[in-house]
Amino acid sequence: MTALAFDVGGTKLAAAIVGGDGLPIDPLSVPTPPAGVWDAAAALLRRAAGDRKITTIGIASAGPIDTTAGTASPINITEWAAGFALVDAVRTLFPDARIRLIGDGAAAAFGEQRHGAGRGVANLLSVVVSTGIGGGLVLDGRVVTGRSGNAGHVGHMTSAYGVDQCACGATGCIETVASGPAAVRWARGHGWSGVDAVALCADAATGSRTASAALERAGTALGQVLASAAALTDVGLVIVGGGFAQAGPPLWGPMQAAATRYARLSFLRELRIVPAELGPLGTLTGAGVLAIEP
Repeated sequence: MTALAFDVGGTKLAAAIVGGDGLPIDPLSVPTPPAGVWDAAAALLRRAAGDRKITTIGIASAGPIDTTAGTASPINITEWAAGFALVDAVRTLFPDARIRLIGDGAAAAFGEQRHGAGRGVANLLSVVVSTGIGGGLVLDGRVVTGRSGNAGHVGHMTSAYGVDQCACGATGCIETVASGPAAVRWARGHGWSGVDAVALCADAATGSRTASAALERAGTALGQVLASAAALTDVGLVIVGGGFAQAGPPLWGPMQAAATRYARLSFLRELRIVPAELGPLGTLTGAGVLAIEP
């Protein structure tokens, strides 16, 4: 068996041959282009596969997805937003392979539960905080994907801080408050003149009042939503990863404090929120584990 993992995100595309444990071997990645996304993806998959005969493929994609139809409709990939037949497209390259599709949040949860911060934990929520906010659930040791494959998508839970319209069409999603771009928008609206989330985090670390306030707002909103999600799912562990989650204490302090304030039920009092261990390879690792599962 030769397994291939493929990760489709709004910022980058990644692919790798995976080992017998599902871990990616020498992963390749390219930026997600504004147009011609499938052409870029196909070229990347051919490079990753080389001359090997691929027998099984795990695909992790930004969502929403539809695991029955094999489609992906990522709200951060405009060209595919109306729905792209991702499984069928991959099958044109590897017609003899078994192909499985999973949401990127669920893949991150799968990867962390097998090889990262959730090793040995039967009930957890994994959250990716980056350009958007995604999530995935592991309950009773199994990744829960739901009716269409989108279970655990915490980015579209409503936040008390949310007043802006989300790309999904709703108003007030936590993604409009606590994602990197959302925090940058809020900071700029309050006089900050930086260019992106990296600069925002750097300024918060050096004491900028506006940058610090933006991260405090984002962290507090995240903590509230994570406590609510834990109450719904009865998980004891929340794993937080993604580029914006690397902001450090200015984000994590308010997030932990808010989660403690709102997780008041007896079964929530030992709720732990910890950093992801797999970094940018978390989603690709989950796709790899999916590929090798019987």
